[in-house]
Amino acid sequence: MIPYDHKKIERKWRKIWEDREAHKTPQISDKSKYYCLDMFPYPSGSGLHVGHWRGYVLSDVWARYKKLQGYNVLHPMGWDSFGLPAENDAIKKGIHPKINTQRNIQNMKRQLKEIGAMYDWSREINTSDPRYYKWTQWIFLQMYKRGLAYKKLMPINWCPGCKTGLANEEVIEGKCERCGSRVVKKDMEQWMLRITEYADSLLYDLKNLDWPEKVKVMQVNWIGRSEGTEVIFKVISSKDSREYNLPVFTTRPDTLFGATYVVLSPEHEIVQKIVSSPKEREVFEYIKHSKETPEIERVSVEREKTGVFTEAYAINPVNNEKIPVWISDYVLISYGTGAIMAVPAHDERDFEFAKKFCLPVREVIYHKDSPRDKKGNLIKAYTGEGRLINSGEFSGLSSEEAREKITQWLTKKGLGKKTVSYKLRDWVFSRQRYWGEPIPIVYCPKCGEVPVPEKDLPVRLPEVERYKPTGTGKSPLENIPEFVNTICPTCGSPARRETDTMPQWAGSCWYFLRYPNPHFQEFPFDKEAVRYWLPVDAYIGGIEHAILHLLYARFFTKVLYDLGYIEFNEPFKRLFNQGMVCRRSEKSGKVEKMSKSKGNVVNPDELVKKYGTDALRLYELFIGPPEADCEWTDRGIEGTYRFLKRMWDIVLKLKDNFGKERETIVKRRHRLIYDITQRIENFKFNTAISGFMEFINFLSKDEVLDKGVDKETIEDLLIMLSPFAPHFCEELWEILGHSRSIFEESWPKYDLKLIESDMVSIPVQINGKLRGELRLRKDTSEQEAIEKAKSLGKVKKYLEGKEIKKVIFVPGKIINLVV
Repeated sequence: MIPYDHKKIERKWRKIWEDREAHKTPQISDKSKYYCLDMFPYPSGSGLHVGHWRGYVLSDVWARYKKLQGYNVLHPMGWDSFGLPAENDAIKKGIHPKINTQRNIQNMKRQLKEIGAMYDWSREINTSDPRYYKWTQWIFLQMYKRGLAYKKLMPINWCPGCKTGLANEEVIEGKCERCGSRVVKKDMEQWMLRITEYADSLLYDLKNLDWPEKVKVMQVNWIGRSEGTEVIFKVISSKDSREYNLPVFTTRPDTLFGATYVVLSPEHEIVQKIVSSPKEREVFEYIKHSKETPEIERVSVEREKTGVFTEAYAINPVNNEKIPVWISDYVLISYGTGAIMAVPAHDERDFEFAKKFCLPVREVIYHKDSPRDKKGNLIKAYTGEGRLINSGEFSGLSSEEAREKITQWLTKKGLGKKTVSYKLRDWVFSRQRYWGEPIPIVYCPKCGEVPVPEKDLPVRLPEVERYKPTGTGKSPLENIPEFVNTICPTCGSPARRETDTMPQWAGSCWYFLRYPNPHFQEFPFDKEAVRYWLPVDAYIGGIEHAILHLLYARFFTKVLYDLGYIEFNEPFKRLFNQGMVCRRSEKSGKVEKMSKSKGNVVNPDELVKKYGTDALRLYELFIGPPEADCEWTDRGIEGTYRFLKRMWDIVLKLKDNFGKERETIVKRRHRLIYDITQRIENFKFNTAISGFMEFINFLSKDEVLDKGVDKETIEDLLIMLSPFAPHFCEELWEILGHSRSIFEESWPKYDLKLIESDMVSIPVQINGKLRGELRLRKDTSEQEAIEKAKSLGKVKKYLEGKEIKKVIFVPGKIINLVV
């Protein structure tokens, strides 16, 4: 019997696939299209570890499965090679970013080819290639012409480690998401993109997407839409008694009579206008300190409240009461209007602040459950609904009624209006770094800000020796006269180029549009090819991109749709987030995320040599549910390797002595086809592999082997396993006498009549009301049954935005989800 030689087999089939261009996708086909896309990698490290492999194997299994189902499948790959990750890696190694990026790409491409994935390498793209970033610059210019790109002096997040500005989305718990440095505020001229103009579209269109609920919630919270009232307070300056209008956003206008002071963000522009000389030093020292304090600390409920009285006063518009104006860093300039009306009786932070600085607490919402001491005084803020008291003509109204009536009163008097506020802020699009797309703007002393003509794109990134960040707030490009000095495209006068570059996210915001025809020269994308292939049918990657990349890509897509360049306004129909691969630390014993910084990565290269790509592919998926984090164990791969060797021996033993079809085997085959199909459709790849193992256990029984197994059963088994172990199955398929690739076959079909006796119909209820029905095998596990119940169309609709508090599962009888 021929032994299983994974090295020889895998080398052989990778060469055959390459020679035959087996993975090259036809541009035009009578088949239905399917666009399966990985979130392309940063070529910023020394290579892929087994954690990276997991997502790529997962997407490849899905792409191969869709191909066997008869789709024309596009499964491309490329490199997100501009930006901080690649530049920081280059600086760390002391190699120029361009050279370092090219080396990293070569190594990672080798590893990706070893995975055996069906990537169409003829469509490979690279965001740092001038032929690509020419079009990234073109898209920026379209936004500029439409008023969606603008420059503004503003306090930004400054990373002293990376020496550049960061978008809000790049700051995690007050630290730079790339290097971990503590982020501070710094006033700088920055290019901004008006993503806020698309806030409602980004929010409401989420409901149409087949995305994990967790990701949708994260985006909803980041956008942070709040309906409320804008109230105009008059602020009287302590400097010169001038009056200024101060808009304040509140979701609780019913508490307006309880406002006993106003708090401004330290960064609010009005502060400098209202503070008198004796207070200026104290106030400006406080402002300086606030800018050095990360926002996450400023809004922490555990942190002691601080503040300074400006000696200015505001007039409460509903009762003309004169109330003090303070500044405090728990109020952020980035939310609402950067000012709040403080109602200490009904807001916990305001209550804490008022108690510390001995400010009045006036109760205006009464409820019997309000927390009081024995004398009837509030011992903490009551933040719920109730009846209004101490509120003039509005006393006695419910909170709900009062919100409407008080807003109407303010609107009629010209002192306020109903409005909507968002946490989302415009996207900071400037980076003071070298390795990025130059922003195509020229500054002319006569014409001002001038966009580079489209015919002159790309504005090429110059070749330089000194590329490290300056730390001065200026890009390294500022020190290259031959780049900076240019001619105004409008009047011909001497002019200067913009020296900031675009952020690392710029190129990845539209790359999915380029893959359908990456060699197209006349436009960023081939409109006919995009019309056929887009939107992406399945997008696969880590949940760490839930806000940054996914939100930005949706924004770019919506802009291009509004400009009439594409016919869809959402880029990714279905999103799947794979879980992280973790490893137990030898020192602490804790299970930690696998990362180079922790020194706990597992290099797949050695595992491929010892066990083969297919054994590693199987183990990556068998280790646990693909959406969940899982713990890597070095010996686990031995089990999947043994499984392949065992199956190899069984197939070779049967190939010269196939038996006739037997009812027992046929029924078992159709049950396997049903199980594997259902599990793959539900992305339960780990249980699909368990199904294969159980079937091999069945086949290996002496009584089964002795009576023989029909050829169709073995062939169907190989076809179904082929997306998971492609080299292995191609080789056995050839050994069985087939001359064409196994991936030119069709996915097997099951006959429900043959497994009907094993099936049962189960009603699915939500809070006791029938919302659907499932057809399941009688031995379906509770976990699998519940997952399938949640994926039913009507059930998904009723579960949207709700938390399942309890599950009632009676095997073969009923599923009831309590929300």
